[in-house]
Amino acid sequence: MVAVQAHRGSPDLVTGVRENTLEAFARARALGAGGVELDVRVTADGGLAVHHDPVVEGYGPVHRLATTALPPHVPMLADALDVCNGMVVNVEIKNLPTEQAFDPSERCAADVVAAVVEAGATDSVLVSSFWSGALGAVRATGSGIPTGLLVLPSYDLADAVAAALDLGCAAVHLPVPMVTAAAVSSVHAAGLQVAVWTVADQDTLDVVLATGVDTVITDDVAMARRTLDRP
Repeated sequence: MVAVQAHRGSPDLVTGVRENTLEAFARARALGAGGVELDVRVTADGGLAVHHDPVVEGYGPVHRLATTALPPHVPMLADALDVCNGMVVNVEIKNLPTEQAFDPSERCAADVVAAVVEAGATDSVLVSSFWSGALGAVRATGSGIPTGLLVLPSYDLADAVAAALDLGCAAVHLPVPMVTAAAVSSVHAAGLQVAVWTVADQDTLDVVLATGVDTVITDDVAMARRTLDRP
């Protein structure tokens, strides 16, 4: 059974539902997603803001904003976990050395784990990141929360699998261009699962499903559900 995760929830421009909002996560549930993918950044006062980009448009960089200075549509992780109760939540930690806000102490990872534990959600959360330091920090907490290594199209698959195994990951999250039957088979042979990002159309969905992936991270939950629910 292939799992469906809603990429940044299920935003809807027509009705004004923004990505990475409580409304988007609730909409994903209503559309039949088994899980959501969301992004977390640390605010100036240590809050865990659910936001993809380093900057909140019209407000400033997340890491320079106090929690109270965030716009109403940017939720905290604890609230997102509450709205997503009963769903799988793929928490992507945003803490890259290439960004101005990079924190080598990996505070975000430790605080995400603490929030997940407090929410009683350790069995329904997976933490993902492009940055190995964040995943290593999650593992170091001893929480047992599974992790997934996000992979860029420029990565070598064998190197990515080796890195994921070294980090104790449960999965690799491959971009659509890297997903082939051979690639998925090699990842499975290493004992890891495969999530694919980001599936936006029917043709792409059909191709990746044929390779045997475990999870589809999609911008169109309704499409994925229609396809997977066919008799």
